[in-house]
Amino acid sequence: MAGTRSTGRRERLRAETTAEIKSTALELMGSGGPDAITLRAIAREMGMTANAIYGYFATRDDLVTALIADVYTALADAVEAAWSAAPAKDPAAGIQAWAHAFRDWALANAEGFRLIYGDPVPGYRAPEGGAAPDAAQRVCVGIAGLAATAWPKVGSPGADGDFVWADFDPGLLDKVRPAFPELPPAGVALALRIWGRLHGLVSLEVYGHLRAQTASPDKLFGSELAQLLGSLGLKAD
Repeated sequence: MAGTRSTGRRERLRAETTAEIKSTALELMGSGGPDAITLRAIAREMGMTANAIYGYFATRDDLVTALIADVYTALADAVEAAWSAAPAKDPAAGIQAWAHAFRDWALANAEGFRLIYGDPVPGYRAPEGGAAPDAAQRVCVGIAGLAATAWPKVGSPGADGDFVWADFDPGLLDKVRPAFPELPPAGVALALRIWGRLHGLVSLEVYGHLRAQTASPDKLFGSELAQLLGSLGLKAD
């Protein structure tokens, strides 16, 4: 029994230290940019020896991969939860819920947003298949789902340009087409356009570029979202 308690305590302490290493890495990135993520710098911040921290992450790239996986998964969880809570028969409400969840998460996790969508860590090499393939697919399919819910209103012969499957990356299509087999190439183009409109303002806000221009970035985002829904033939709340 004593051995079991001791093992459990060691596992708990290891999990706590691992979480602190990750949070410290994001704090260093927030204050010093992606260059600041080094195992030695994290060890100094935490009062650990360099050798001790290597017992948790063998390389800096291993740590960055773990960070990206955590961050991307948290984002996927947030937008999926918002989507699931929205009325299933109200496409506008679903898109609004997804969009606001995306913005709220990005503002609350600015360093994480920058890690997965903005600032590459110099010299970082992701593992084959990507750092967070499952979470990336969930977010990608979620964005395609926004287009799919609107497509019955938008879709028509020739709608949204003369797109063909060859216009898109095969990896993107491998994610989207199994989930939404009825969505045509123009629908995939619509998903990317929706993503661009939502991501653009959020990115400007996360990086601080809107601060000097508006005191109400939330109002600006809401207006852009209403314009987007109107262009899709949907009515905002």
